Amino acid sequence: MSRIAVLFSLICSLAAPLRAGAETPVTVFAAASLRGALEEIAAAFPAPLSLAYGGSGTMARQVAAGAPADVVVLASSDWMDWLEGQGRLSATPQVIARNRLVLIAPAGAAPLSEGEISARLGDSGRLAMGQREAVPAGVYAQQWMQQAGLWDNLHARLAETDNVRAALALVARGDAPLGVVYASDAQAEPEVRVVLEISDETHDPITYPAAALTPKGAALVDFLLTDEAQAILVDHGFLKAAHGS
Repeated sequence: MSRIAVLFSLICSLAAPLRAGAETPVTVFAAASLRGALEEIAAAFPAPLSLAYGGSGTMARQVAAGAPADVVVLASSDWMDWLEGQGRLSATPQVIARNRLVLIAPAGAAPLSEGEISARLGDSGRLAMGQREAVPAGVYAQQWMQQAGLWDNLHARLAETDNVRAALALVARGDAPLGVVYASDAQAEPEVRVVLEISDETHDPITYPAAALTPKGAALVDFLLTDEAQAILVDHGFLKAAHGS
């Protein structure tokens, strides 16, 4: 083999890892309610994404413990504030979406009022919702029930789950007659229907802050605020980041 051929072969062998490195996915830890929307956003983003989902509290704790993530997107400003206090963020968090809280039942169920919830649960039915210690949807649900005067009657009848999509699945399968989820979750599951719209005035604002944990993650956070990404989020039942949009 000529010296030129040997040199060319060496250059190619060195360049291959560099090209592979350029395609290393941006790792995203995200609230479970973003599943679906983020997968469509990933298809539009110019670099590959590796997506991991869970309850916001679980995601925040894993990031604080040193999990190798580039971006974290949570369904709670409180958990993001906690994570910022752990010194893990490399940039100021940005709200990339908002949401609404709804009460769901299996498809075909009739709408109801707050005063009819106990009767709809029956003698043994459970109200599915996120676990209040780690899942923001569970926190918002408790706030609503306390504000509406429902907590005393319902708190012993809860089926609390690790994330809001798990609560959605309980209702979709018919394992729970009612559940509290986000409007975007209800839109994603044809086996459930919204039976009660929950007033925004009964709970804290539902926002989705995103933050870069590494310089590589900053481009994705910026992309989540573009018109293209915002349109995808709205199509999946979220509200735009900016109020009034």
